[in-house]
Parts: sequence; structure tokens; C-alpha cells
Amino acid sequence: MNSKKDLNEKYISFLEQTKGEKHKSVTHLNDRVLIVDGLNTFIRSFAVNPSINDDGLHIGGMMGFLKSIRYSCDILKPSRCIIVFDGKDGSKRRRKIYPEYKANRKVKRRLNRNVDWGTAPQDEEASMRQQMGRLVEYLEQLPLTLISIDGIEADDTMAYISQQLLPKSDIIIMSTDKDFLQLVDDRVKVWSPTKKKLYNKKAVFEEFGVHSHNMLTYRILDGDKSDNIGGIKGAGLKTLQKFCPKISSIEKFDVRDLLEFVENSDSKIKLLENIKKSSNLIKRNYLLMQLNKVDIPNHTKMKIQGAINGKVPQLIKYKFQTMFLKDKLSTQIKNLDTWIMEFSRLDRFRGLNG
Repeated sequence: MNSKKDLNEKYISFLEQTKGEKHKSVTHLNDRVLIVDGLNTFIRSFAVNPSINDDGLHIGGMMGFLKSIRYSCDILKPSRCIIVFDGKDGSKRRRKIYPEYKANRKVKRRLNRNVDWGTAPQDEEASMRQQMGRLVEYLEQLPLTLISIDGIEADDTMAYISQQLLPKSDIIIMSTDKDFLQLVDDRVKVWSPTKKKLYNKKAVFEEFGVHSHNMLTYRILDGDKSDNIGGIKGAGLKTLQKFCPKISSIEKFDVRDLLEFVENSDSKIKLLENIKKSSNLIKRNYLLMQLNKVDIPNHTKMKIQGAINGKVPQLIKYKFQTMFLKDKLSTQIKNLDTWIMEFSRLDRFRGLNG
């Protein structure tokens, strides 16, 4: 568990990151929008948080999620928070491109090793389902916009909102998924809740040695083990920078530029030869990983627009408190009145939609 000293140091580090950034005053609901990768946040919370309530039930997924959202809202100070979950059959489009996409994503037993599931009142998978359902009920009492649309993954919904629907808003995407780093620019940033780090363009380059506008090219070559997407053999970052230095250039170096570069190269370097022989894999990975221009049907876009343009739900504090007491969560949040104040702040922005 993090000590108070560790948390203070992370908070100070975050302040240092954002010290040079200027935030305009909020005059509209969508001025500064936090978009949360819902399932990413829940799975991470469930996997690492061993909290139980007074009845001995594991509540780590639910409580970890709520605490993570509240903490992020507290230090990022958004005017609006949108939480996006994968819709039913959300991966269908990508599986048509690559049938093995996310084939390694089945929930494994003993996900949370800090909980003795052999003696717990419910098994792990049942606990995940129960906590997710109850979490949504809690979120519905808070001034948050929840979106989950059948046939589309959260990544595509989040990208569509940040790139097409809210093109003038300052956007912060909350996720540990590196795919979102390709969207970072002067307006869009990515918040890593595990690292407590806000990725702007400078932070992306400092950590990866690749500018955000070239992150997609790097990710296509590297692959994504979490989604079961293979990359090019030998395409580690340092090797790429050595033999394909344009990937670290300030200039845009997209997939088309990459393929042209290796095609025109007469070098016998193994990496470049591997890239040259793997054009089909590269094109496949591009279709699976790119988020700048997501491929979603018009009727799906209309549903997302409706959710974004609709009224933000009101904070219903008494219902949240009633559920909180019923679920015996007081051991996790000592002072609910103080804890919920950050959502009261968000609630005040609901009327700024003119």
C-alpha cells in the first residue's frame, strides 16, 4: 500500500508537470473534459485492490474505481467527466480484421491474489459481475456521463469524442492503454492513473523518445501483447531509433512513410528486411490500432452524439449515501460528506451548456 509520503511525492510531481500549463477559466460544460476508460479502470482496480466490506465480500473493483475517479477529478479539475465502457460485441469489427484479437483476454482465475477466493463468500468471476453491476448503480447517482454502445469498443468511442465531437475542448483521457498516446497534441492529454502522470507532448517524447504524432507507427511495429497483436521481430524501441531514426523525428513519420523508407533502403539490416517483408502485418496493425479516424457507423455516431449532447445527470447524494450504508463501505471511506464534495463541484458545471 502507498504511504502518505509516496502519495505526497506523486502529487508534487504532478504539480511540477502541470506548472507550465495554462488552463482557461471554465465558461462551458465541455471546456475541460475527462474521458475515462471504464473497463480498463475497473479491471485494474479489481486486480490490485483487496478491500472487503464488513460481510467479508470483496469490493476492491468497485471501491478502487470510485476512489480512482474521485482522486483524478480532484487533481485534474475537469468541468465534465465522461466514463466509457465497451459495448456488447464491441470487438466484433476488429475480430473481422484479425480473429485472434484479444483472444488472450479471458478472465483468469486468481486475478486478485490478495484475496483468498477459496474461503470468500463468492467466487472471483461472480464477484466481478456483481461489483461491475453495483458500480454502475453508484455511478448513476453522480454527475457523470456514462456511455456504452453495442458493437463498439470504448477506445473508438473515446477517440471519436475527443477528435470529432469535442474538437475545441481540452481533453484528458484516463487510461493505462498506450494506444491513446497517439492522440496527444496541444489539446489532448493522457492521464495514467497508475503512474499519476499526465502525458502532454513533452512527456511522451521524454519517456519514449518518440513524438506523439509518431506513436502509432511505433506501436504498430512493436505490437500490443495485451490485445494479442503481434509486432515485427526485433522492433524494439532502441533498435528502431538506431536503424530507422525518422521515427524519433519532429516531423510526422506515418505508416506510408515507413513503408516507403524501407522499400527505398538498400540496407541489409535484419530489422529493415523484416519490416519490408511484413507489409500485410503492418497494414493489419494499422487498422486495429489507429484512433485518429475511427471507423464507426453513422447510427453509432448519432448515439454517441446524443449521449454527449444530453443533460448530465444530477448528483443524488442521498441515494449514494443509502447504497453506501447498505453495502457497508464506511471502512473504505471514513468521511463520505467530505469525499463526495468533489462530485458536488462537478455538479455545479451541469448548467454551463449554453
